[in-house]
Amino acid sequence: MENKKIKLIDGISIGIGGMVGGGIFAVLGLAVSLAKGGTPISFLIAGLIALITSYSYVKLSLSYPDRGGTVKFMNQGFGIGTLSGGINNLLWISYIIMLALYASAFGSYAPNLYQLPVSQSFNYHIYASAIVFVAAFINYYSIKTVGTIESYAVIIKLIILISFVIVGIYGLFGNDNLNQLSITNWNSPIQLLTGGMVIFVAYEGFELIANAAPDMENPNKNIPKAYFYSVIFVILLYVIIAIITVGSLPFSAIASAQDYVLAEAAKPIFGQTGFIIITIAALISTFSAINASLYGGSRVNFEIAEDNELPHELTSKLWNQPLGLAITTIATLVVANTLNLESISTAGSVGFLLIFALVNLSGYKLANQTGSKKSIPIAGFILCLIALLALITQQYFANRKSVFISLGIVVVCFVFEYLYKKRQNSTHQQ
Repeated sequence: MENKKIKLIDGISIGIGGMVGGGIFAVLGLAVSLAKGGTPISFLIAGLIALITSYSYVKLSLSYPDRGGTVKFMNQGFGIGTLSGGINNLLWISYIIMLALYASAFGSYAPNLYQLPVSQSFNYHIYASAIVFVAAFINYYSIKTVGTIESYAVIIKLIILISFVIVGIYGLFGNDNLNQLSITNWNSPIQLLTGGMVIFVAYEGFELIANAAPDMENPNKNIPKAYFYSVIFVILLYVIIAIITVGSLPFSAIASAQDYVLAEAAKPIFGQTGFIIITIAALISTFSAINASLYGGSRVNFEIAEDNELPHELTSKLWNQPLGLAITTIATLVVANTLNLESISTAGSVGFLLIFALVNLSGYKLANQTGSKKSIPIAGFILCLIALLALITQQYFANRKSVFISLGIVVVCFVFEYLYKKRQNSTHQQ
């Protein structure tokens, strides 16, 4: 029986759902702490890099439609070897980091609805861990349920966020904090750039459209529209949310509520009811993002193992799902419970900036086959590298631990792949 085709609106929903997951709820306060009044500019800078990179994804998705998405593009551009294997391993680890980011956001927002009779720190760890276990159970129980939850969650969170935007813009007029957006309250240009790069993880989800490309209806028209419409929509949404947040709350209030600042930003507009509604939206968003990313992460792990870039044993199943689902779940729990938000966000941004740099480079190398304008993917490659270098430099002085963790993850991914390939080659020669 022929697979049901994905319509344009579904493709756009995949992109928006992937980006507006838990990212905006998790990293908005962090962005303001780094960029102050220039936070909307930071979101715009990060969004423009995502938009340029989406051009490479469009061309590669049209020429090499595959459910492996980014994994396929790496293998196509660089061949199956240590480079492609290392970056594909990094993609899987970056999924785990994103999962930890979403779990962290859930753990920060949930106690605002119900505080367990333990310390604040324990509340965070209990909620962050429990939601990962629940999502893993659903993934094992029924993949169809994962898709159903994601479909409803996208609609609910967009309705709530768009309502917040509409009323929030109206609420800005006459607000005493509106002057916080003036240029005098912006941090330095390098901090605006690095602020955008630390929260770059809030944009990475558009790459999920690549996995749906083989099933897209009328692909030549709909694949480009799905990428560009979803990224442009999310850029506008994030920039406006950043404007409303900075224009509604004093910086001191944003700092004290950094981990759940979007809910706090709803208070001046909607009162306590707004705080609760946005908290519920955050919980729905982060839960659906964990749910979908657990599935996506286990699929990436499976695809890499199928291409012999990870041990082939990972294609086997535990219960009714690939072994990678259990490994991804355990690794997520470890990261979410050991690293702080800034370290998780930095590691995720470093991972995806490097991945997107190489996707752009792959797009440049394959430009003749894909019909790309070479200038756009090479510009994307250079911009991703500049952004990556700026992020690492700034974080080295501000949060050195996060840099060592981020670079350590990258090195481990490539060293593991090198040793694994070496072992494979020696086994074949015997």
